[in-house]
Amino acid sequence: MLRDLSLIILVIILSSTLTGCIGETPRGNTKPIVTIDYPREGEVVSSIVKITGTACDLDEDDEVEKVEVRINGSNWELADGTTQWSYDWITYRKNNGFYTIQARAWDGEDYSNIAEVTIQVNNPRVSESDAHKWAVFIIAANYPKDNESKLGNGGLNLAEEMASFFIETYGYPTSNVFILFDDGWIREDNGFGEPVKPLQQIPHNYAINYGGATKKNVEAIINHVVAEANRYPDSEVFLWFFGHGWGDENNKLTGGKILERSAIFLWDDVLTDRELGDLLYNLRSHRTCIIVDACFSGGFADKTIYDFPTFFLLRSGIPGAGRVVIASSSKFREGYASTTRGPIFSYLWFQGIKTGEADGFKPGFRSMGRPSLFGLSKNGKVSVEEAFYYARYKLKTDPNLAEFSGMEPQINDQYPNRGLIRSQWGLFLGE
Repeated sequence: MLRDLSLIILVIILSSTLTGCIGETPRGNTKPIVTIDYPREGEVVSSIVKITGTACDLDEDDEVEKVEVRINGSNWELADGTTQWSYDWITYRKNNGFYTIQARAWDGEDYSNIAEVTIQVNNPRVSESDAHKWAVFIIAANYPKDNESKLGNGGLNLAEEMASFFIETYGYPTSNVFILFDDGWIREDNGFGEPVKPLQQIPHNYAINYGGATKKNVEAIINHVVAEANRYPDSEVFLWFFGHGWGDENNKLTGGKILERSAIFLWDDVLTDRELGDLLYNLRSHRTCIIVDACFSGGFADKTIYDFPTFFLLRSGIPGAGRVVIASSSKFREGYASTTRGPIFSYLWFQGIKTGEADGFKPGFRSMGRPSLFGLSKNGKVSVEEAFYYARYKLKTDPNLAEFSGMEPQINDQYPNRGLIRSQWGLFLGE
């Protein structure tokens, strides 16, 4: 009897020590796995660095909840995505040298082992050209989950074409050209499918700077360009925005913009005309062209419709001496775009410059645009204003573009000065 009791006690002790429950197989959580795919160990980087990688969890009952990144032992910051993740690191204010990038994944219970690479930052102090010119192309086209609202890769295609033209024809240094597109990833099916690869990891004709059109990146790059351009009295700045505009497409009369500001969607936020005005407040360049191609965008040029100014309390602060500000549509009207060729107005504007067909175009009646009479205004080159009037004229007169004729593009031309004393020839980029 005493022997049997001892055996029972021994069994209870062993079972509680091993499992806590008789007959249960021990099982613990498996830590997730994280990798850093770009940049690679020892790589030299500059400008905007899109750090990318993958993460997975081998357990069947849970998954990766988040991925975090830190650089040189700083605070952990949340990356975008989980199984396929990315993190934008802007290096302009960093000292050149070596940096360690670390990443970790979390599955709700445990962190993964830390993945890390050591890379070198090298931001040249002097660009490959002594030309003091900067161009920034910002495109947010494919962020909605509803595919019918996506704009495809047409805006990216047009930005790439314009960037190449600016480099080859106007002498813009490649180090001073930026394309910020969506979240920085190229997607299948002309932007309607799944992410394939970050733009900066895809071969390009020129080594320009790529990144995502997030508000953080847009603000950082514009601040960088303003600071750099302000160092030179002959600086030239070109900014181009394309994406969805903020307004009520069901309100055919005013788009709901009577007492509202114009705004354009970025990848993760909205940028209002006033916010852009604040970003450009300190820009001292007297050769600046800003184009915003979006629905209801007239407020960026401080215009409503038919060349009428916006209410003074709703002024954007963008127009100023030495600046030409262009909106693809009035504050009350929608804009239009092709998913493969980009926004209609900007496409026409660029074709007018690239082909030379806009040479000599003038405002005409109600600034609708008209060609040169007897060629008297032609001088063999095209200003940004001539290209504007060319595009507006085409929208009003080309029967193939009849469905887009109501866009009413707007311009606020204060180059090189405000008022009637501004140049009658206009702003010629690259000079």
